Amino acid sequence: MSSIALREIPLGPAATAAPAVDPYAHKYIIAIAVTLAAVLELIDTSIVNVAIPHMMGNLGATLDEISWVSTGYIIANVIVIPMSGWLSGYFGRKRYLTGSIILFVCASFFCGAARSLDALVAWRVVQGLGGGALLSTAQATLFEAFPPAEVGIGQAMFGVGVMVGPTIGPTLGGYIVDSYSWPWIFYINVPLGILAAFLVFGYVRDTKFQVRAKTVDVGGILLLAVAVGSLQWMLERGERLDWFQSKFITTLAVTSAVSLILLIWRELTIDEPIINLRVLKSRQLTAGVLFAGALGLALYGSIFVLPIFLQQLHGFTAWQTGKVILPGAIASAFTMAFVGRNAARLDARYTVVAGSFLFLGAMALLAHLSLDAGAGDLFWPLILRGVGLGLIFVPLTNAAMADLSFEDLAQGTGMFNLTRQLGGSLGIAIMATLLTRFTKVARALLSEHVVAGNVDVQHRLDMIARGLVAHGVSPYLAPQQALAVLDMQIGGQASVLAFSKLYLLSGIILVAALPLMLLFRTGKGRAAMGMPH
Repeated sequence: MSSIALREIPLGPAATAAPAVDPYAHKYIIAIAVTLAAVLELIDTSIVNVAIPHMMGNLGATLDEISWVSTGYIIANVIVIPMSGWLSGYFGRKRYLTGSIILFVCASFFCGAARSLDALVAWRVVQGLGGGALLSTAQATLFEAFPPAEVGIGQAMFGVGVMVGPTIGPTLGGYIVDSYSWPWIFYINVPLGILAAFLVFGYVRDTKFQVRAKTVDVGGILLLAVAVGSLQWMLERGERLDWFQSKFITTLAVTSAVSLILLIWRELTIDEPIINLRVLKSRQLTAGVLFAGALGLALYGSIFVLPIFLQQLHGFTAWQTGKVILPGAIASAFTMAFVGRNAARLDARYTVVAGSFLFLGAMALLAHLSLDAGAGDLFWPLILRGVGLGLIFVPLTNAAMADLSFEDLAQGTGMFNLTRQLGGSLGIAIMATLLTRFTKVARALLSEHVVAGNVDVQHRLDMIARGLVAHGVSPYLAPQQALAVLDMQIGGQASVLAFSKLYLLSGIILVAALPLMLLFRTGKGRAAMGMPH
């Protein structure tokens, strides 16, 4: 009887209401998933570089031919990045991000399984198309995955991946190639990519602000591919072909410029563009995008220069180079964690300035390194660089997006990541060209002081010759070999002088972009601005 009475008691609203679902319950899982995917994409931009000699021998390719393994990936990547906002809205964020990761994983497997150059390049292009979504879509996802007061934490996790990925790529690649074989630099993506896809599919949700286009901007897609593809191709091949002394490079430059003008005109005159350039009406975003380009130029330029300095002049292996660079990456991660946790209280107009000058200071310290420098001499400069970069990335990203509605966030993050990537490509191209030219100039200047009959020069040659004899070289051959040793020393010193200039140039470029911060109406992020979430 009592059991029947209990069943007949009506249940009130409080008893029947389902428990409230916390929309941020899985924020850290989402952050780990999308950051892992972004790190895989960034690592693959540079991991192949150390494996190129092995690929050439295995596939019977020339250096020009094998370079397409890197160039094809990057061109496909930068074409997709600005389109990712539109693609995310068209297919839905969850499906687009999951599908892109799966495409990236499948292409990675077939890259490792490729037994011809054509197959490897083709799958690298497919891999780049899949990877293009993993930066801006991931970053846009994190703006909604965290509550307003904690957005900086999510961006800090993403920022660590963005800063560390390009740095550890060559090191990881060197270790894998030395320990296993080159296909494993691609196979390693498979289990990690599957994990990321599983987590994204399980926990990422489509944004409620998503807008699906009714039409496909085919003309815009074609113009974007030609404009950005030609520009990236020019930057990849310019130094090797002596830039505008080559008709091919000149043709690429003209093609890119004309296509870009037509693209801008088209995207501003149609209702549903592939790239919504109207979001650049936000002064915050425009200034942030331009500064992101300068950041990419300085960051990737310095990342490109340092391993060459350590490996060519000091004989470091890729693994030894990675161990030297690692403390700076850790310092950047800790700084970003602190900045992310305190993002609501920090003003980008101050942290970015402080970070830029710390970066310049680090580059000035690196510029004073000599041929006798060891790993210990790089420790504090790289720690300083890591702290400086940590102070820049999260506040800059948050402030750049502060004025945007959630409907425009995907487009904004796409432009931000595109300019950083193109800035990085420009930085590498500039540094590669200037390294050669600065070294030639420094060598010529040093050689002017090495003349026959100079007492100091003769004394130096005698010392080198005696040292060679002491190590078993014939007294008759020692003077001739001493000249060769002196020539090598002059070349080494010329390289040191060239690297010194490049370090300083990287720091100066970033500081020179600081006037852009004057265009920021506020240095606060979206939460501090009271933007809807």
